[in-house]
Amino acid sequence: MDKYKKLITNTLLFALSSFGSKILIYLMMPLYTGILSPDEYGIISNIQDTSQLLLPLTCIGITNAIIRFGLDTACDKKAVFTGGFAALGIGTAIVLALYPVLAVEPALDGYRWLVYLYVTVSCARNLCSQFVRSQQKTRLYALDGVLNTALLVCFYIIYLVPCRLGIVGYVLATITADALSGIFLCAAAKLPRFFDVRCFDRKLFAAMVKYSIPLIPAAMCWWITNASDKKFVLYMLGAEASGLYAFAYKIPNLLMLVSTLFTEAWQLSAVADAGDGEERSRFFSRVFGGYQSILTVGAAGIILFSKVFVTVLDGSGGDYYGAWRFIPILVIATVFSCYTGYMSTVYMVAKKTGMNLYTTMAGAALNLLLNALLIPRFGVNGATVATFLSYLLIFVLRALTSRRYIAFDLQLPRMAFNTVLLFVQAAVMLAEPAWWIYASAGIFVLLTAVNFRELLALLNQLLRRRKRA
Repeated sequence: MDKYKKLITNTLLFALSSFGSKILIYLMMPLYTGILSPDEYGIISNIQDTSQLLLPLTCIGITNAIIRFGLDTACDKKAVFTGGFAALGIGTAIVLALYPVLAVEPALDGYRWLVYLYVTVSCARNLCSQFVRSQQKTRLYALDGVLNTALLVCFYIIYLVPCRLGIVGYVLATITADALSGIFLCAAAKLPRFFDVRCFDRKLFAAMVKYSIPLIPAAMCWWITNASDKKFVLYMLGAEASGLYAFAYKIPNLLMLVSTLFTEAWQLSAVADAGDGEERSRFFSRVFGGYQSILTVGAAGIILFSKVFVTVLDGSGGDYYGAWRFIPILVIATVFSCYTGYMSTVYMVAKKTGMNLYTTMAGAALNLLLNALLIPRFGVNGATVATFLSYLLIFVLRALTSRRYIAFDLQLPRMAFNTVLLFVQAAVMLAEPAWWIYASAGIFVLLTAVNFRELLALLNQLLRRRKRA
């Protein structure tokens, strides 16, 4: 199959899995914002963020190696899958030994068992789903995404409405859905046949661990950049402010959903279909040009309709409305987070995962410093600015290093123009002059016009290649 056709086909399948299904989760937000107070939502966010911090430790980052080595035709699939679960067993033992560390965080009192259950089940399910994806069974992977979301919606309703389990019910819904999803993957893809202790390959396992180990601190540093601001807001400004901030984060995540479904397909194409030398550089450049356009136009649209999103998703009658003020800067930060995610694919292709670590560590260090300095002075929006500047630093570092391996065009002049206009739009929204709606809508139209040609060029390339295939 032509590489452009394959990219668009996989993207559409992952769209079914990720985007379409995750929209259902957003439609559920009025339900749980109507049941959970901002304080409770802040505690839930803290539980989820702590779990996300422990995830890379629990699986020793091996899910990244599963997709990379699983795609490698020279590697035995049974050895890859068996090695993945061996790593998960080791990681689980390490995380259990860290139980006393969690005891120092008072906000987790009564919920530590939920954190461990969440982490263990999530890791096992992720390992299975990434192995299925590495086998390029994209339809099954997409179907599992839809099933997981449907289960999550059902258990949200069951645990929150008739059972009235509150915080525990919200988190338990994710755990139950992940467990059933993992069982489905094992049955549908016949995964147990790939688990064979006799096929355990020490040399391959060592290579997988070597590949994954740098990604553990990288993932933890990424957590610091992405989620530590919520911890700072929780302990500096209280659970209510943390709940509003966590709610605001959901809106820019619409953009991250688009990025995620694309990236999942893009990783397969980048490893298997990108070619070599100049051909690979052209492939990366063309795809990034269209990717940048999608993110920019999407960001401008989300900023323009940020108040509408909050009003629609707030089921409490107004308790969460103030969260809209945190959205504009978070949206721009998310754009640069997506850019850095694209460039991390270069390190994946080149097997230079150490560069992921170094660049993410720099962003994490800056994020901690800026959160401590800006939140006391500017409140919650101090955290949004800290997040943006941290992602900007990671982007700059990756722009300087990633092109040593694949020299693709970032189209920096257009990126700078797009970013300046997004900041102007955000400033207008936050200042709220009488004419803000016209200015914001005008910027959205202008950005759409500026980026339309690049987006159209990529679509034409994809469709032309597909017609030839």
